[in-house]
Amino acid sequence: MIQSETNTHENVDPSELARFDAVASRWWDPKGEFQALHRINPLRVRYVNERAPLAGCRGLDIGCGGGVFAESLASAGATVTGIDMAEASLQVARLHLAESDLDVEYLLETAEQHALARAGHYDIVTCLEMLEHVPAPDSVIDAAAQLVKPGGDVVFSTINRTAKAFALAIVGAEYVLNWVPRGTHEFQKFLKPAEIDRAARHNGLTLQSLDGLEYAPLADKFSMSSNVDVNYFAHYQRDAG
Repeated sequence: MIQSETNTHENVDPSELARFDAVASRWWDPKGEFQALHRINPLRVRYVNERAPLAGCRGLDIGCGGGVFAESLASAGATVTGIDMAEASLQVARLHLAESDLDVEYLLETAEQHALARAGHYDIVTCLEMLEHVPAPDSVIDAAAQLVKPGGDVVFSTINRTAKAFALAIVGAEYVLNWVPRGTHEFQKFLKPAEIDRAARHNGLTLQSLDGLEYAPLADKFSMSSNVDVNYFAHYQRDAG
């Protein structure tokens, strides 16, 4: 269940930040600890772009890490801001940006802090594979709703709290396939779609689509699916009124 009892301006878990900072130098290694993100990144960009065309829009990526997805949004034509509280990851993102020369701004801020300065500023807000890493995910959802313009789009992706997700996202991905570092995920922090939707609706966001992401081991391929038992995407629009 989504938790909310925290200081929303410091909605961070120090152990999570330390875990990501420890591997920050390898954010852009397609065969390193973040290889799974690199593999699904084209699917993520296509998913967002099909629902909220990126060319010419102003986008925010909450929990941007080393900038893999933020740069992809910029490559698709968006003017992008990426925010994160893992300082080492942001340093890597800025270094890579110096090579790619894309239109991305990186800030060391929580979503809640950013919402105080830029409410209603963005055409699209994305928060991918991040909600399961903060103490109060509902606070991030609240901030995302504040940050997007009326009529704008918000996309979340996370992991469902199911036995299948435990088997695949933790046992399989962390201990068998070594796609992500062991200890990256905690099962009790996984979020059911209904929990996200309840917080989203409370903040004026209306669900447009709910889609799953599946891995086919024999084909060694990821694809979008209607099955949301493990990884899933939720696309919302902020009420225009």
